[in-house]
Amino acid sequence: METARSYGDGCGIALGLDLVGERWALLVVRELLLGPLRFTDLRAGLPSASPNVLSQRLRELERAGLVVRRRLPPPAAAWVYALSPSGMALGPVLTALGTWALRSGASSDGPVSAVSAMLAVRTYWRDGPPVGEVEVRLGERVYAVVDGRVTAGPGNAPVAVVTTDPATLVAALGREDGVTAPGLRAEGDLGAVVALFTRVRLPASDPAPT
Repeated sequence: METARSYGDGCGIALGLDLVGERWALLVVRELLLGPLRFTDLRAGLPSASPNVLSQRLRELERAGLVVRRRLPPPAAAWVYALSPSGMALGPVLTALGTWALRSGASSDGPVSAVSAMLAVRTYWRDGPPVGEVEVRLGERVYAVVDGRVTAGPGNAPVAVVTTDPATLVAALGREDGVTAPGLRAEGDLGAVVALFTRVRLPASDPAPT
Protein backbone atom coordinates (compact mmCIF):
# COMPACT_ATOMS: atom_id res chain seq x y z
CA MET A 1 0.00 0.00 0.00
CA GLU A 2 1.37 3.39 -0.96
CA THR A 3 1.70 6.26 1.48
CA ALA A 4 0.16 9.66 0.72
CA ARG A 5 3.13 10.49 -1.49
CA SER A 6 4.27 8.00 -4.10
CA TYR A 7 7.22 8.00 -6.47
CA GLY A 8 4.94 6.65 -9.18
CA ASP A 9 7.76 4.38 -10.33
CA GLY A 10 7.44 0.66 -11.06
CA CYS A 11 10.96 -0.23 -9.86
CA GLY A 12 11.07 -2.46 -6.76
CA ILE A 13 13.26 0.08 -4.96
CA ALA A 14 10.70 2.81 -5.58
CA LEU A 15 7.87 0.52 -4.48
CA GLY A 16 9.75 -0.18 -1.25
CA LEU A 17 10.25 3.53 -0.67
CA ASP A 18 6.53 4.06 -1.23
CA LEU A 19 6.02 1.85 1.83
CA VAL A 20 8.81 2.96 4.15
CA GLY A 21 10.35 6.02 2.52
CA GLU A 22 8.53 8.62 4.60
CA ARG A 23 10.56 10.40 7.30
CA TRP A 24 10.86 8.33 10.53
CA ALA A 25 9.26 5.19 9.04
CA LEU A 26 12.43 3.10 8.93
CA LEU A 27 13.48 4.32 12.37
CA VAL A 28 10.13 3.16 13.77
CA VAL A 29 10.91 -0.25 12.28
CA ARG A 30 14.38 -0.11 13.86
CA GLU A 31 12.94 0.57 17.30
CA LEU A 32 10.67 -2.49 17.03
CA LEU A 33 13.33 -4.96 15.86
CA LEU A 34 14.04 -6.18 19.41
CA GLY A 35 10.41 -6.58 20.42
CA PRO A 36 7.06 -4.81 20.96
CA LEU A 37 7.00 -1.32 22.45
CA ARG A 38 4.44 1.08 23.82
CA PHE A 39 3.91 4.42 22.13
CA THR A 40 5.73 6.12 25.02
CA ASP A 41 8.71 3.78 24.47
CA LEU A 42 8.80 4.72 20.79
CA ARG A 43 8.69 8.40 21.73
CA ALA A 44 11.63 7.89 24.07
CA GLY A 45 13.63 6.15 21.34
CA LEU A 46 12.76 8.80 18.73
CA PRO A 47 12.74 12.06 20.74
CA SER A 48 13.03 14.27 17.65
CA ALA A 49 9.84 12.88 16.12
CA SER A 50 6.71 14.75 17.14
CA PRO A 51 3.83 12.69 18.59
CA ASN A 52 1.61 13.54 15.61
CA VAL A 53 4.19 12.46 13.04
CA LEU A 54 4.98 9.30 14.97
CA SER A 55 1.27 8.41 15.16
CA GLN A 56 0.90 9.00 11.44
CA ARG A 57 3.86 6.79 10.59
CA LEU A 58 2.52 4.01 12.79
CA ARG A 59 -0.85 4.18 11.04
CA GLU A 60 0.84 4.03 7.64
CA LEU A 61 3.00 1.09 8.67
CA GLU A 62 -0.08 -0.69 10.02
CA ARG A 63 -1.93 -0.15 6.74
CA ALA A 64 1.09 -1.49 4.87
CA GLY A 65 1.01 -4.67 6.98
CA LEU A 66 4.44 -4.02 8.53
CA VAL A 67 3.31 -3.15 12.07
CA VAL A 68 0.54 -4.58 14.22
CA ARG A 69 -1.01 -3.08 17.36
CA ARG A 70 -2.10 -5.38 20.13
CA ARG A 71 -3.00 -5.34 23.80
CA LEU A 72 -0.80 -7.14 26.29
CA PRO A 73 -2.56 -9.53 28.67
CA PRO A 74 -3.07 -8.57 32.34
CA PRO A 75 -1.49 -7.41 34.55
CA ALA A 76 0.22 -5.19 31.93
CA ALA A 77 -2.91 -4.60 29.81
CA ALA A 78 -1.05 -2.01 27.74
CA TRP A 79 -1.25 -1.40 24.01
CA VAL A 80 1.97 -2.10 22.16
CA TYR A 81 3.24 -2.00 18.59
CA ALA A 82 5.10 -4.93 17.07
CA LEU A 83 6.54 -5.83 13.69
CA SER A 84 4.73 -8.31 11.50
CA PRO A 85 6.84 -11.00 9.75
CA SER A 86 7.00 -8.66 6.76
CA GLY A 87 8.23 -5.86 9.01
CA MET A 88 10.85 -8.11 10.61
CA ALA A 89 12.13 -8.93 7.13
CA LEU A 90 13.35 -5.34 6.92
CA GLY A 91 15.98 -6.09 9.58
CA PRO A 92 18.76 -7.07 7.12
CA VAL A 93 17.92 -4.03 4.99
CA LEU A 94 18.45 -1.70 7.95
CA THR A 95 21.63 -3.52 8.96
CA ALA A 96 23.05 -3.15 5.47
CA LEU A 97 22.11 0.54 5.36
CA GLY A 98 23.70 1.24 8.73
CA THR A 99 26.88 -0.66 7.84
CA TRP A 100 27.16 1.22 4.57
CA ALA A 101 26.78 4.56 6.38
CA LEU A 102 29.47 3.72 8.94
CA ARG A 103 31.87 2.60 6.23
CA SER A 104 31.22 5.83 4.33
CA GLY A 105 32.45 7.79 7.34
CA ALA A 106 29.06 9.28 8.18
CA SER A 107 28.74 10.46 11.76
CA SER A 108 26.40 12.45 13.97
CA ASP A 109 26.26 13.84 17.47
CA GLY A 110 22.53 13.11 17.61
CA PRO A 111 20.95 10.92 20.31
CA VAL A 112 21.40 7.15 20.32
CA SER A 113 18.43 5.00 21.29
CA ALA A 114 18.70 1.97 23.53
CA VAL A 115 17.53 -0.27 20.68
CA SER A 116 20.08 1.08 18.21
CA ALA A 117 22.88 0.53 20.74
CA MET A 118 21.86 -3.07 21.33
CA LEU A 119 21.40 -3.68 17.61
CA ALA A 120 25.04 -2.64 17.20
CA VAL A 121 26.01 -5.31 19.72
CA ARG A 122 23.98 -7.96 17.91
CA THR A 123 25.01 -6.96 14.40
CA TYR A 124 28.75 -6.56 14.85
CA TRP A 125 29.43 -9.39 17.30
CA ARG A 126 32.38 -11.60 16.35
CA ASP A 127 32.43 -15.31 17.11
CA GLY A 128 34.82 -16.65 19.74
CA PRO A 129 34.88 -18.46 23.09
CA PRO A 130 31.56 -18.41 24.97
CA VAL A 131 30.80 -15.32 27.04
CA GLY A 132 28.56 -15.49 30.09
CA GLU A 133 25.24 -13.69 30.11
CA VAL A 134 25.61 -9.94 30.65
CA GLU A 135 22.63 -7.82 31.62
CA VAL A 136 22.74 -4.33 30.10
CA ARG A 137 20.67 -1.59 31.74
CA LEU A 138 20.13 1.51 29.63
CA GLY A 139 17.90 3.77 31.67
CA GLU A 140 14.51 2.06 31.95
CA ARG A 141 15.38 -0.46 29.24
CA VAL A 142 17.02 -3.76 30.17
CA TYR A 143 18.57 -6.34 27.84
CA ALA A 144 20.31 -9.67 28.20
CA VAL A 145 23.30 -10.49 25.98
CA VAL A 146 24.50 -14.06 25.55
CA ASP A 147 27.20 -14.63 22.92
CA GLY A 148 25.86 -11.84 20.74
CA ARG A 149 22.21 -12.79 21.10
CA VAL A 150 20.26 -9.83 22.47
CA THR A 151 16.95 -10.29 24.29
CA ALA A 152 14.77 -7.50 25.64
CA GLY A 153 14.14 -7.88 29.36
CA PRO A 154 16.16 -8.94 32.42
CA GLY A 155 18.58 -11.83 32.10
CA ASN A 156 17.98 -15.30 33.52
CA ALA A 157 21.33 -15.74 35.28
CA PRO A 158 23.65 -12.84 34.41
CA VAL A 159 27.27 -13.12 35.46
CA ALA A 160 27.65 -9.35 35.15
CA VAL A 161 25.53 -6.21 34.95
CA VAL A 162 26.36 -3.07 32.96
CA THR A 163 24.54 0.17 33.75
CA THR A 164 25.03 3.15 31.43
CA ASP A 165 23.38 5.16 28.66
CA PRO A 166 23.18 4.14 24.99
CA ALA A 167 25.77 6.62 23.66
CA THR A 168 28.32 5.63 26.31
CA LEU A 169 27.75 1.96 25.54
CA VAL A 170 28.33 2.46 21.81
CA ALA A 171 31.50 4.46 22.53
CA ALA A 172 32.80 1.59 24.71
CA LEU A 173 32.27 -1.09 22.06
CA GLY A 174 35.48 -2.50 20.64
CA ARG A 175 37.55 -1.13 23.53
CA GLU A 176 39.20 -3.26 26.18
CA ASP A 177 39.16 -0.25 28.52
CA GLY A 178 35.49 0.36 27.83
CA VAL A 179 34.67 -1.13 31.21
CA THR A 180 36.27 1.93 32.85
CA ALA A 181 34.49 4.52 30.67
CA PRO A 182 33.05 7.51 32.58
CA GLY A 183 29.32 7.11 33.05
CA LEU A 184 29.48 3.31 32.87
CA ARG A 185 29.20 0.98 35.87
CA ALA A 186 30.08 -2.70 35.57
CA GLU A 187 29.39 -5.20 38.35
CA GLY A 188 30.10 -8.92 38.65
CA ASP A 189 32.39 -10.77 36.25
CA LEU A 190 34.34 -7.92 34.67
CA GLY A 191 36.03 -10.39 32.32
CA ALA A 192 32.64 -11.09 30.73
CA VAL A 193 32.04 -7.36 30.32
CA VAL A 194 35.44 -6.84 28.68
CA ALA A 195 34.75 -9.80 26.41
CA LEU A 196 31.40 -8.31 25.42
CA PHE A 197 32.96 -4.97 24.52
CA THR A 198 35.92 -6.39 22.63
CA ARG A 199 33.82 -8.91 20.70
CA VAL A 200 31.93 -6.09 19.01
CA ARG A 201 33.71 -4.37 16.11
CA LEU A 202 31.91 -1.47 14.48
CA PRO A 203 32.73 -1.07 10.78
CA ALA A 204 35.62 1.26 10.01
CA SER A 205 35.43 3.89 7.30
CA ASP A 206 36.61 2.74 3.90
CA PRO A 207 39.81 4.52 2.82
CA ALA A 208 39.29 7.47 0.48
CA PRO A 209 40.20 6.71 -3.14
CA THR A 210 43.55 8.01 -4.27
